[in-house]
Amino acid sequence: MASSGIKPGLSRIEALLREMGQPEKGLKTVHIAGTNGKGSTAFMLSAVLSQAGYRVGRFISPHIHSYRERFTINDAFIEEKEFLSYLAQVKKHIKNLSERPTEFEILTAIALEYFRDKQVELGIFEVGMGGIYDSTNVIEPVASVITGIDYDHTQYLGASLEEIARNKAGIIKKKVPLVMGPVNSPARQVIAARARELESPLYPSSLAEVVRESQPSLEGQLLKLAFSGQIMDKVFFPSPALYQLENLAVAFTALQVLRMAGFLWTERDMKAALAKLRIPGRMEIVRINPPFILDAAHNPQAASVLASSLEELLPGKKKILILGVLDDKDAQNILQPLGHNTRALVLSRPEGSRSKNWKRLKDDWLSLFPGADLYVEEDIIKAIKLGERILKPGEHLLITGSFYLLDKARKFLTSV
Repeated sequence: MASSGIKPGLSRIEALLREMGQPEKGLKTVHIAGTNGKGSTAFMLSAVLSQAGYRVGRFISPHIHSYRERFTINDAFIEEKEFLSYLAQVKKHIKNLSERPTEFEILTAIALEYFRDKQVELGIFEVGMGGIYDSTNVIEPVASVITGIDYDHTQYLGASLEEIARNKAGIIKKKVPLVMGPVNSPARQVIAARARELESPLYPSSLAEVVRESQPSLEGQLLKLAFSGQIMDKVFFPSPALYQLENLAVAFTALQVLRMAGFLWTERDMKAALAKLRIPGRMEIVRINPPFILDAAHNPQAASVLASSLEELLPGKKKILILGVLDDKDAQNILQPLGHNTRALVLSRPEGSRSKNWKRLKDDWLSLFPGADLYVEEDIIKAIKLGERILKPGEHLLITGSFYLLDKARKFLTSV
């Protein structure tokens, strides 16, 4: 397609969009940045607004199975022929450019043109990485969202939380309202200062209350939502994950901001949308007995909140952990929280060229959890079959570490 390497800067995408007639102009959008929770928030927003009758485009990254997953309108993937047609059109425009765009820049351009052509009423765009230099930062949104700040992609975004926050705060636009998720103090100060500088009204997700009405089960959880006097009870959410409550608070706050911008929705829309919401690869329960769980926890923060959710849902229960981590990820701090209550690790390899050093986790595991068993199986299907064989009564199987690992695993376990 194009270079898949990361090249910060907006000059290439801006030049490409000029060649394409600037499809981003006139498109109403929501822009979502953050270390974790971007995809889940995008799914929640598009689900509720689609239920309310709007034509909603959603652009996310990465995908699990197919590039088509990145481009949806009211949850329907772009057709394969249509995707290939847009890709061919963009490639023609690239011939007139002095510098070749990256793969993600091309995908962003396709999303903008596709949503314009299909006359979506709102396009929801998830940042690929960072914010200020991400190719999605060419849009002028009706609302911006920063879900949270933690360490990831430090070689590009900076080594401190303040530097990372400064990069992600690059999506804030003048006088455009900003929704901010749970962010620690140093990063929050950076984001708030940038919002003040740009006269952007700031809406922390703490304005929304999301609490459980009962204990969660593998099938999901019953919630109560409240915002500025509006209370919704008996809201069923078909995910048991504790960490999704924070994402839902962010989405609920963003929906209130969008309502002020004229995107109207009702309590009935909210309940109906959430009840049928399925977010692939986010604490996804693909088998109940024994529990098989898929999650794309690919950085320390995601691993930590996943571990907390599992401990709450299955307290004290041992698990078999099937894990594959990309070479550029902080493997030790991903392993640390996930290793607790793990009887055995089955180390596997994510797909692609970024996992050549996948076996490096062996030494980390043996030093962190010397009493636990270790198996090494490069092929993810064989790793799952091995994990299933060694699973004991009362235990569960967790497959995690990378979106690239989940592709084959999810196809094998769900027949998608």
